[in-house]
Amino acid sequence: MEIIDDLSSAKLDSDTILTIGAFDGVHRGHQHLIQQLVEAARQTKRLAGLITFYPHPDAVLSPHDPTRYLSTPGEKAALLEKLGLDILAILPFDQNMAQTSAQDFMAQVRRHLHIAELWVGADFALGRGREGDVEALRDMGRELGFTVRVIEPLTRQGQIISSTRIRSLLLKGNVRQATRLLGRYPSLAGEVVQGSQRGHSLGFPTANLEVRKERVGPADGIYAVYARLEKERHLGVANVGVRPSFEIAGERIVEVHILDFFEEDIYGCDLVVEFVERLRDEVRFTDVEELKAQIERDIVQARRILDEEKRRTGSE
Repeated sequence: MEIIDDLSSAKLDSDTILTIGAFDGVHRGHQHLIQQLVEAARQTKRLAGLITFYPHPDAVLSPHDPTRYLSTPGEKAALLEKLGLDILAILPFDQNMAQTSAQDFMAQVRRHLHIAELWVGADFALGRGREGDVEALRDMGRELGFTVRVIEPLTRQGQIISSTRIRSLLLKGNVRQATRLLGRYPSLAGEVVQGSQRGHSLGFPTANLEVRKERVGPADGIYAVYARLEKERHLGVANVGVRPSFEIAGERIVEVHILDFFEEDIYGCDLVVEFVERLRDEVRFTDVEELKAQIERDIVQARRILDEEKRRTGSE
């Protein structure tokens, strides 16, 4: 898959079938569209491509209430590559892009990416003031030489699968339902950094994750998780929150106790935490022994859930 950040840098020798959008999280709805697009491209001897933007347009158009991401640009690219795309354009979104007319933008796309078909949802729009809706794009296509195909959204239980819906589920701690819509476990990735050693002093050492602040994570609480270090996947219990028992007000952290893991020095390593099920709320304990007893119960419950998950999915 070729990744470009400037349309003018593309050097293509074939026409393309393209889709355009944020594609945050690359959820089942996105996968449904892209898989059809890739198949159509193969059948017509064209290239399959996707145009997306970074930062998210909302971060520029609504800076006081920016969208928090389900996936970083790197994570998004890795997920899209697995779906068989030939071209991924990750274009910078700034005030200049925001003021670009739909006509001018699509003229650039036609010139540099040789678009033959544009695949979008019924409510899609692009360009200054969202002027480029489906009907406007069809008019542009007749002038510029491409067609527009509207794809019906994928639904589950009568509701459209969307990034907004998944963010809402995560903020409620409903990682099970988010998993069903994403087609994989919701996750957070980051570098393991030095923590306060509180877990170690209790007998339950934790890996503290440095997560990008613009990422959306699950609601505060305790979770059964998988912890991935390189190619190895371990069972774990994660705490997301402010650790109220230690009075660290306002410092939101993600820390993971990796089960049956005896290699202590993983500082600086990249860790991916996959959230499988929420165990409970984060609560304050005034008694250390009571806290340790609760952690033991959390570990027992997490083992049971993750063992059952392994049997259900056949995963390692």
